[in-house]
Amino acid sequence: MTEPLTDTPRAAPAEDRPAPRRLRLARLRDLALIPPIIALLIVGYLLKPDVFLSQSYLVDTVLKYQSELALVVLAEALVLIVGKFDLSLESVVGIAPAVAVFMVVGDTSFLGAPWPTWTVLPVTIVFGALIGAFNGLLIVRFKLSAFIVTLAMLIALRGLQLAIVGGATISDLANKIPVVDDLGSIRFIGIPVAIWIVVVAFGVGIVVLGYTRVGRSLYAVGGNPDAARAAGIRVERVVWLTLIVAGALAALAGLMLSARLGSVAAAQGSGMIFTVFAAAVIGGISLDGGKGSLFGALCGVVLLGLIQNVLTLAQVKADQIQAVNGIVILVALVLARLTSGKAQD
Repeated sequence: MTEPLTDTPRAAPAEDRPAPRRLRLARLRDLALIPPIIALLIVGYLLKPDVFLSQSYLVDTVLKYQSELALVVLAEALVLIVGKFDLSLESVVGIAPAVAVFMVVGDTSFLGAPWPTWTVLPVTIVFGALIGAFNGLLIVRFKLSAFIVTLAMLIALRGLQLAIVGGATISDLANKIPVVDDLGSIRFIGIPVAIWIVVVAFGVGIVVLGYTRVGRSLYAVGGNPDAARAAGIRVERVVWLTLIVAGALAALAGLMLSARLGSVAAAQGSGMIFTVFAAAVIGGISLDGGKGSLFGALCGVVLLGLIQNVLTLAQVKADQIQAVNGIVILVALVLARLTSGKAQD
């Protein structure tokens, strides 16, 4: 029999249907922080017109002081995209440079110390990567909670850091270790090398996540690990490598912080993870995994830095600045809920 003719239109295939409005809004999420950033620049200029928009203030006070935070936010963003948490990154910021500096200038003969001064950079990065690898061992192989594992590592590493520096501060690094001095003082085209490191790191990350198979694997694992595994993606390997990269980035951020301060403090990195999560959430990184962009995360860092500096210029107290940061996070969560259309657990 021939199929009867009908004037009733058939439903369009799913792939041909127009995307819901919330998806179109989600695509604009990456640019959502640009207007408030511009607004803060205007407010800062109105408060201190002779200071705020000067290159020395924006570059050396706002951007340079946020460079270490930006690297840790990059590290945490990668972990969140893959669907995990890493609370230990703030301790890596402190202990990785502490170990490397101690092996160079510390009073010890352990493993042939003192080592050459040039080893500070590779030892710092390798030590951070090893911490990430150990976290991955417990999370991937032993199937332990990433939140609990990294919380325990945060506490353990903080105690180890205090033991290494003796509860004090390893100071005068600029004179003792030329590599550290260079990292904190060298400029390229008038811009500190720390800012260039952040630009390159985020540039590589954006390209990898947006245009390579590796990046698509991270989003797939974070969005639905079972579906990713069924598609042939080695979920465990992706998670493990992400944690290793995150540890290395946090360690480099710690060395950059030590270079800027000229010392390794006993409490270096303490409390940093709260600001890291704030910047990531404000930048649109989903705590559920599989969503968000590194450009948005970088904008979150810049926004937080501008908020702190504008409020400081307005002579707002430090505790009140923290309250403003909390309000900004809540607003960002509401916006994320409205643009994604998905309930947050």
